[in-house]
This record gives sequence, C-alpha cells and structure tokens, in this order.
Amino acid sequence: MEIFIDEVVAKYNYWIYVVLMMIGFYAMIGKRNLVKKLLGMNIFQTSIILFFVSTGVKKGGSIPIVDKYAGLAGTIDASTIDNPLPHVLMLTAIVVGVSVTGVALAVLQRIYKEYGTLEEDEILEKTQR
Repeated sequence: MEIFIDEVVAKYNYWIYVVLMMIGFYAMIGKRNLVKKLLGMNIFQTSIILFFVSTGVKKGGSIPIVDKYAGLAGTIDASTIDNPLPHVLMLTAIVVGVSVTGVALAVLQRIYKEYGTLEEDEILEKTQR
C-alpha cells in the first residue's frame, strides 16, 4: 500500500490534470448555458495541453541542442535530453484552441442576437415552435 501511495504522490501533476479534465468534461456535459460549455471545453483543452507538455520533460533533463564545437565526436545521451516534440505540438494546439474559442464566441453572439438567450433548453423550445 505504501508503494502505491508513493507512486501517486510522485505523479501528483497527472492527478491534477485528471481533475481539471473532469471539471471541464462536467461543464461541457452538465451545464445548459452555452458560454459555460465553452469555458468547460477550454478547461478540458488546457488540461490536455498541460499533460502533453509535462510528458516531454525529464527530471534533470537538458535542452536538445548539440554544441557546434563538439561536432560529431561529441556523444549525446538521449536519456538526459528533454523531448521538444510535445512542446512544439502543444504550441500549435494553443493557437488552434484560441482560434476555435474566438469563432465560438462569435457564433454565441449571433445565437444570442437571434434567440435572446444562451440557455440550451430555451433555444430548443424556440426552434421547435
């Protein structure tokens, strides 16, 4: 049991990401207001981005840059280098997320002008008449 607790404590950041993800998921599924759903989607996305960025980091890792003076003779130990790929991919994900949020806010503004509300139930009621 003690080994399990040590493992959980050692990976506390992953548990935080899971909690954030569940908060975002609850907001997307459980709330009826469209703005709250959008905020939940942003929280969900942020937790995924934090997770991926944290997977590319190693304790005691260094940056993946080769010294130009070492040339090919310099040896590189891959176990001591942080992986830059998750960071680069998440930069792209952040840009896409901001763009999607902007478009979603514009659509929500248009929905509010059309129906006078952002509550899902009221919009469905007005569309079924």
